[in-house]
Amino acid sequence: MKRKRKVIETVFSVLIDQYRITEIRANSVSGFESALDSILLAYSLVILGLVER
Repeated sequence: MKRKRKVIETVFSVLIDQYRITEIRANSVSGFESALDSILLAYSLVILGLVER
């Protein structure tokens, strides 16, 4: 359980620090969802090694 928690906390830390997930400025829920989807897609592609930062 501790290992899973550490992984989750690390991922959230990366999303906050490198992808500025807390700075999303959307005017609607759909705009927020779109921005969040884009950030998660970019993060996933980096983790999979398909793109470089």
